[in-house]
Amino acid sequence: MFDGFRAKMASFLVSLWLRSLRVRLETPETFGPGILGTWHRDLLASCAAFKDMGVHAFVSQSKDGDFFSATAKRLGYAVTRGSGSHGSLNVRHLLESLNGGHFAGMALDGPRGPAGIAKPGSLWLSRKSGRPLWEIQVQYGKHFTLNGWDKFVIPFPMSTIVVRIKYFCQKQKEDVS
Repeated sequence: MFDGFRAKMASFLVSLWLRSLRVRLETPETFGPGILGTWHRDLLASCAAFKDMGVHAFVSQSKDGDFFSATAKRLGYAVTRGSGSHGSLNVRHLLESLNGGHFAGMALDGPRGPAGIAKPGSLWLSRKSGRPLWEIQVQYGKHFTLNGWDKFVIPFPMSTIVVRIKYFCQKQKEDVS
């Protein structure tokens, strides 16, 4: 995507742009350290919402992940690289952060989807750490949506986003026999 210098410059500009977003965070009374689960489409908004809070993020080892990782670090995130298919054992580093009373963050539907279907890693991390899995739901002001598998949302600079935190409850498929 970018060479070293261009990647650093792009990461710097995107971090400034994400800092320009007006974030309104709505949390339940019970909100506390746990796993912040976002859908892949909402990665930028989620990154803006929890900047400078020391969240430990799990970022894929892809080319896009290189760029997102650099941007997240500029926004105050600790980053561990990995995914369900590559570096999945690296999720243990998030477990250490959770056990230390910190937040961890990851895409519920992973780096490749399918969109809106939670992968097992975040649920495993919640069970193993004894910490809640919080679902991040985003309502956008001015934005545009890309046409990829995840319908990635890009909020306009200086727009308002509302980020609601809900306890994540995996919906079970009911047997309709």
